[in-house]
Amino acid sequence: MLYLMIFTSKIIENTLATLRLIVVANGKKFIGAVLQFAVALVWVLVTGVVVTNIQQDPFKIIVFALGSFAGSYLGSIIEEKIALGYYLLTVIVEYRYGKQITDELRNNQFAVTSIKAIGKDNQKYVLMILSKRKKREQISNIIQKIDKNAMIVTEKATPVCGGNHF
Repeated sequence: MLYLMIFTSKIIENTLATLRLIVVANGKKFIGAVLQFAVALVWVLVTGVVVTNIQQDPFKIIVFALGSFAGSYLGSIIEEKIALGYYLLTVIVEYRYGKQITDELRNNQFAVTSIKAIGKDNQKYVLMILSKRKKREQISNIIQKIDKNAMIVTEKATPVCGGNHF
């Protein structure tokens, strides 16, 4: 029962710690501070249990480390599902598809800026789309249904001012 408590506590601690990093990186400082309080509380409690009589029961160290591993992994999965923040998608498409893709994205309520561009061999369209991370796959699917060869690049973005706020 002690091993299960150690393992579960470390899963909770590391999951919260992973989420705290993501929350703070997305500007939610108060939520990050609350999560850090919980992380510290769990850490102190579980570490105290592990180091007590550690010479007689060194297996607690292994359970502690396994819980850390599982918690970090679980935190990453949860963060991926929550998908806080924004992406800026930069998309380069064949010229003949540019207007069609722009119109389709706008019909799906995405804000798109389209720029006519010149590629190595021919004209292109460069599309810039600021979107919540949760919408990235939907946007990509819309684009690739029309132009299978579209180049899509994403980068983390923080809107500062202006434009279409979500």
